[in-house]
Amino acid sequence: MSIIKWDPVRDMNDFFAQPIAAFGRWPRFATGDGEKETEWAPRVDISDTEKEYVIRADLPAVKREDVKVMIKDDLLTIEGERKYDKEETGERFMRRESFRGMFARTLMLPDNADRNAVRAECKDGVLTVHVGKTKSAVAKPVEVTVQ
Repeated sequence: MSIIKWDPVRDMNDFFAQPIAAFGRWPRFATGDGEKETEWAPRVDISDTEKEYVIRADLPAVKREDVKVMIKDDLLTIEGERKYDKEETGERFMRRESFRGMFARTLMLPDNADRNAVRAECKDGVLTVHVGKTKSAVAKPVEVTVQ
């Protein structure tokens, strides 16, 4: 029998990992072509300026040609694939924490988003999507007579 040092932080992480995984926040593993594939979603930062919304998605090691940005109805979708590296001869991974495989992230656009004024660029592993704003008149308050 071996003695194992109690680590309360590890135990709490293990305890809370199960309920979180049930809600889909952790990657899901699927089998395909004999390899284990991971579905994951990139983390995003969303900011708001006077003229536009800016969405920045972390996509390290993803090539520009492997990313697609689409707008359909009120949804902005970023999808693509981070491909598996070929293992070098004699190289053996002891641990792999970076996710590989297909990914998708869908965000709902606000009402004043201009779907025709969208541009995207990818630099240094960050995809930046600029969504322009429409010029909407400020709604004036209307008094309604109660009968």
